[in-house]
Amino acid sequence: MRKTMICTLVLCGAVSAGAQNIVKTKAYAWHGDTISQGPFMATATADDEIVSTYAAQPGYRMGINKQWKRKNDLSAYPRLTTPNRLHTAIYNMGLDEMVNAVEPDTTLRTGKEWAGVWTRDVSYSILLSMAYLQPEASRISLQKKVDKLGRIIQDTGSGGAWPVSTDREIWCVAAYEVYKVTGDKNWLKFIYPVIKRSLETDAKTVYDEATGLSKGETSFIDWREQSHPKWMQCADIFNTETLSTSIVHARAWQVLAAIAGEMGDKKTQAEATKRHDIIAEAVNSHLWMADKGYYAMYQYGRDNLILNPRAETLGESLAIMWGIADADRAKTITESNPTTPFGAAIFYPQIDDMPAYHNNALWPWVASWWALANAKAGNEEGVMQAIGSVFRPAALFCTNKENFNLDNGDIATQLNSSNMLWCLSGNLALTHKILFGIEFEADGLAFHPFVPKALAGTRTLTNFKYRDAVLDITVSGRGNVIKSFKVNGKEQQPRILAKKAKGKMTVEIVMADNDIPALKVHNVNNAKAPLTPITWLDGTTLCWNPIEYIGHYVVLRNGKRIAETRCTTFDASAPGEYQVIGVSGNGMEGFASEPRSTRTSFVVEMPGEGTSATSGEMKNKPAGGIHGFSGAGFVEAGKKAVLSIPVSVADEGSYALSFRYANGNGPVNTRNRCTVRTLLIDGQKAGTVVLPQRGEGNWDDWGYSNSVRLSLAKGNHTVTLEFRPEDENMNINTNHALIDCLRLTKTDETK
Repeated sequence: MRKTMICTLVLCGAVSAGAQNIVKTKAYAWHGDTISQGPFMATATADDEIVSTYAAQPGYRMGINKQWKRKNDLSAYPRLTTPNRLHTAIYNMGLDEMVNAVEPDTTLRTGKEWAGVWTRDVSYSILLSMAYLQPEASRISLQKKVDKLGRIIQDTGSGGAWPVSTDREIWCVAAYEVYKVTGDKNWLKFIYPVIKRSLETDAKTVYDEATGLSKGETSFIDWREQSHPKWMQCADIFNTETLSTSIVHARAWQVLAAIAGEMGDKKTQAEATKRHDIIAEAVNSHLWMADKGYYAMYQYGRDNLILNPRAETLGESLAIMWGIADADRAKTITESNPTTPFGAAIFYPQIDDMPAYHNNALWPWVASWWALANAKAGNEEGVMQAIGSVFRPAALFCTNKENFNLDNGDIATQLNSSNMLWCLSGNLALTHKILFGIEFEADGLAFHPFVPKALAGTRTLTNFKYRDAVLDITVSGRGNVIKSFKVNGKEQQPRILAKKAKGKMTVEIVMADNDIPALKVHNVNNAKAPLTPITWLDGTTLCWNPIEYIGHYVVLRNGKRIAETRCTTFDASAPGEYQVIGVSGNGMEGFASEPRSTRTSFVVEMPGEGTSATSGEMKNKPAGGIHGFSGAGFVEAGKKAVLSIPVSVADEGSYALSFRYANGNGPVNTRNRCTVRTLLIDGQKAGTVVLPQRGEGNWDDWGYSNSVRLSLAKGNHTVTLEFRPEDENMNINTNHALIDCLRLTKTDETK
């Protein structure tokens, strides 16, 4: 108790009476060298110490730090001198925790509670700042995420991960960033075939030819129920077409094109450029919501995809950073993406009946991308609020934590690691890439500082290493226009060619003190969307449970809105796939309900099916046999098995095809044994069928694969499932499932 009182007195004494607010929201304020939130405050008592009085939610299992004090030697890294001691201390804390994150094998540890190297975590961290602060550890970490077939590894996750999760291509962008930093041609030669091979595999497996978008769950948001309606299974999640993952794929193709150009491979360069352009156009055509001023989080459904109109901050940020959004659209996004008092959410609005983790949370590394995007778009207030949303928790919790509850800014979420790699990487990027404006290019170092008026002053970064040079960089003034740029005392353009980066170099940047054209921030209170209706069919009547405090319901048929009602029933006699969305009184929409179909469909049993499973690929075979299948039994889909199924179609038209299957090779939330097969109709490839894990040893748990949309002529057809090289999952050894039957549903408007 005595120690707490002393800390409080020290902190209060550290705040000067005339300290001006640097950032202030409804939730917290950054003033002088202190951040305060209600009765709590954190102050930098020195450049290498922060002391906090914050008290976390009582009883929360993951405690907090009351103090950070530097423990590592930071002399090898860029030293920051700023007018604000809190900024300096938070920056130094980022470096200090970065040193903690370098493992004895020279890999980058994901976080205090997260051992090992994770593809997406390390890649986003490398892109933010590890490429230039830890180039060797970055290189070694990326090498560890290449499998024996020379492909990028998708981490374990939903339904056996790839291709339910498909954001592994962020590795491509990170690997190229390491090249831009180092100029190592041997590294370029190593990554080129890995990138090319991985992208070409995904091109055959995860792209929707109709829309041009990438399938798979939202990048990094891989706790299924945290970002999807509860009715969606992993096969449904594979079928989603997401903003952030599609943009990652577009950028990866752009990287491949750049490397191919350097390698003299003009054919690959042209093909990769075309792929990038197709995805970029698809994002703008299918996901942009003009009425909201930002992109939709994803398209989802079964036979008919609809928009999830939530804003998703990482995807919005990457669209700006990587040129998917043009300059006007970029400004609109920064003015429209909802920003809560604690910062921009992972996505908005929140899911009401789900605890905080990806849902109802802010992640500082995502907030750092949001800050970078606002700087590129020229939104000064957006930059300040984004920086504040990173500095607030770093100071109050005296570490770079994983995530924060948006209701109160606390750390009481499902899981919350300290010393989180991508969060500390984002912390450091705010200084280097915004206030000093450092950008790595293939043949040089460019500068475009963005200094908001609230942070006007002189800052120096000494011992910044770039190739064969050591730079001492000073930025003075404010604004986003450079008035003077000098290297070793000589005026030049704000760029240093790699071939001229030698020895000790002094860079002096004087800003023009220009007023940045004002843009607004869409400040909102944190909000929860209505619950998802639970629907069922009573004959041809669609029914659903009432939701409390609802404004009205929207009824959809085949993905189109056909009615609004306050009732809980609807006439579904017209054949179609029906869903219901709950809408609050203020117009906020929840998820659409699970699709219910009144359309014509028929089931085809597998030829030669039996009830015994004897394949060596099968894991955890139940002692009492397998139950729950329809008809006479099931067939095994091992790698060597080619399943050819005769199907007779009575009417020409559009159909949705799926398979009833079981995959007990692993749990729903981890492992890497998702089963993947190529679908052929009459010998021609028609799509990819994904049979995700449904539970460890749960061979009695049957569900449906993703839905593949087809056009079929009247008459007899052969439906074939076969294993092709591009279907190799991350496990390689186990790619196996049981197939019960095939379901074919006519999706035309007519019966």
